[in-house]
Amino acid sequence: METTNLKDGDYCLVVKGTHKGKQGKVSDIHTSKTGHITITVEQDNGVKFKTLGRNVELKLPTG
Repeated sequence: METTNLKDGDYCLVVKGTHKGKQGKVSDIHTSKTGHITITVEQDNGVKFKTLGRNVELKLPTG
């Protein structure tokens, strides 16, 4: 099941996949033709990566 309650600016933690353990702010949310949600995550150090919405959990920002 996809995480459909993600919004731009939400803080998330990647719990599965290549970027497991990384966290940051959600942006650029897209739903593909096949129904998969893809997002861009920007880490606190400014590095961005793309992942699937189902690989992340919402998280309260630290600090």
